[in-house]
Amino acid sequence: MENIGKEPSIVHGTVHGPGYSASKGISAARTLQEPFADRFHVYGVEWSADAIEFFIDGKRYARVTHAPLPGGAAWVFDKPFFLLLNVAIGGDWPGNPDASTRFPQAMVVDWVRVWRHG
Repeated sequence: MENIGKEPSIVHGTVHGPGYSASKGISAARTLQEPFADRFHVYGVEWSADAIEFFIDGKRYARVTHAPLPGGAAWVFDKPFFLLLNVAIGGDWPGNPDASTRFPQAMVVDWVRVWRHG
């Protein structure tokens, strides 16, 4: 789940790997009528060796497989990984902070759950 301040009603589900990272990540977006920060949502990712699916509040909005990878790029999602929750500021996307950037920022997380399919 990626959400940038200048697009408060859009969330992106993106996969990053060798040859498809940073601005070349494979992404799909979901738009709501309200800013995502206005209330809690349940963000989900179902990850298997051949696909990653992204969900918001129980509804799938994206499915990524190895098919759209650039030529010669490797599908790296058939190995163990870890979770990372952070508030990132700056970079190529969405760009560096400017006078309209509001500080301080916070990420409020109610719960995180991880399980393995049987």
